[in-house]
Amino acid sequence: MHTRTVFVISDGTGITAETFGTALMAQFDITPRIVRIPFVDTVDKAHQAVRQINHSGEVEGKNPIVFSTLVNPDVVAVVTQHCKGLLMDMFGTFVQPLEDELGLKSQHRVGRFSDISQSKEYLNRMEAINYTLAHDDGQTHADLSGADVVLIGVSRSGKTPTSLYLAMQFGLKVANYPLIPEDFDRKQLPPVLEPIRKKLFGLTIDPQRLSDIRNERRPNSRYASLQNCRHEVAEAEAMMRRAGVQWLSSTHKSIEEISTTVLQQVLPQRLGVNLNG
Repeated sequence: MHTRTVFVISDGTGITAETFGTALMAQFDITPRIVRIPFVDTVDKAHQAVRQINHSGEVEGKNPIVFSTLVNPDVVAVVTQHCKGLLMDMFGTFVQPLEDELGLKSQHRVGRFSDISQSKEYLNRMEAINYTLAHDDGQTHADLSGADVVLIGVSRSGKTPTSLYLAMQFGLKVANYPLIPEDFDRKQLPPVLEPIRKKLFGLTIDPQRLSDIRNERRPNSRYASLQNCRHEVAEAEAMMRRAGVQWLSSTHKSIEEISTTVLQQVLPQRLGVNLNG
């Protein structure tokens, strides 16, 4: 397994460039060290960033890979002329051909939104994130009917990260509810979930993987024992099957894959709506 340092350099937060760069690097059998250099909005900062990038290459003996979303021409010039890494200029690669095809000049905005505080999409997304955080792990049953999706499954099956991803990437209000031994004893869904059965989607997980995850949190406990994990997973799957709740295993799937499946099954009309642009 090879390693390589990957720099993400931006006039803004660098989140867009990092997301795109990480997705590209994931196509290779490599373990990159990601270094984000945000808010490079002056020539001086550009020179500082270039020195950091070039020094890394000298120390490691390998050219760094640099993903850039810089838009200031003077800043871009410094990085282009002096950076000794492999420079992937995302605006130059994608925006220029689009300008040529559309016959329009891009606005070259720094960051994701212009006048972000006035963006309806941004405000809706913040509301969704707040809702999702408040309804994490069954913290409250209030306004479950207001959820777009309710994820259910045993503890540590991937509900929380999937919920937050759906909220942040798609602006969805997502509640998640843990299935516990008391639910299995009753052999039916918790009463609070019955009225919203159509909004439910289940996550399950391989018992061995679940045991490994739980042992990191509570080593050598009954909660983390393989026998208990096998029992809980089997009971949860049986319950979801009886209730007609669609579910999938999170064991070998990324959050992105899980979220896409959830949207396909529960809210297919939202699959093409990504508020990150």
